[in-house]
Amino acid sequence: MSANIKQDIHQVLKKYWNYDSFRPLQEEIITSVLEKRDTLALLPTGGGKSICFQVPGLVLGGTCLVISPLISLMNDQVQNLKKRGISAIAISAAMNFKEIDVALNNAALGHVQFIYVSPERLQNEVFRQKLSYLPVTLIAIDEAHCISQWGYDFRPSYLKIAELRPYFGDICMIALTASATKPVVEDIQLRLVLKNAQVYRQSFNRGNLRYVVQQEENKVQRLLKLIANIGGTGVIYVRNRKKTEDLSVFLNKNKILLIKRE
Repeated sequence: MSANIKQDIHQVLKKYWNYDSFRPLQEEIITSVLEKRDTLALLPTGGGKSICFQVPGLVLGGTCLVISPLISLMNDQVQNLKKRGISAIAISAAMNFKEIDVALNNAALGHVQFIYVSPERLQNEVFRQKLSYLPVTLIAIDEAHCISQWGYDFRPSYLKIAELRPYFGDICMIALTASATKPVVEDIQLRLVLKNAQVYRQSFNRGNLRYVVQQEENKVQRLLKLIANIGGTGVIYVRNRKKTEDLSVFLNKNKILLIKRE
């Protein structure tokens, strides 16, 4: 890493996040991107994936195009960027054609540093043409495991992302995920047409977690006991939406405070 790059990324980190140092692998990933290399970052949840494209996006200037699968994730990151004084927008179905045009025109004038879009929107040829007029300097693909049929949330629209490359010349891509087996890693590189990708993988082992498997005839009663005995905040995973609704009703009846996420 050149001294100038190292200085630039640390200045950006301090200015916008007020951090004095990067987390493990973040600096290496960011440097890879700034050296114009296609990059795949495998970091566990909470490992700081967003900084891995937001910092180089700010250093490169222009606009960073971020492809994300969920509007809730887009809005959350956009709000966090705005709080730090960074211009960002999310193009969503909640916007009408005029609002989208205004947002893209502002980006074309260099007034937007981060644009978040869903992979489905990229299938629109008119929209892709409009993007081609923007000063895009980096393309970031969040939740990149969605591109793979071996991933847990396969999204066919992710297969079209590679079609963007001809619109933006030789700018690099960074793909990020917190969930990728070896077949998924290979699939991501193949489907995105990553060129000699630099792959960075952080251990997903969490030393502060324990895993216990128990066979229970009455799962919901056992769940109540666990909640009462352990205390604090927990996450409950169920198989489908119907079970989510049923469990929500059951817990509410038992005066358990919960936040439901689908």
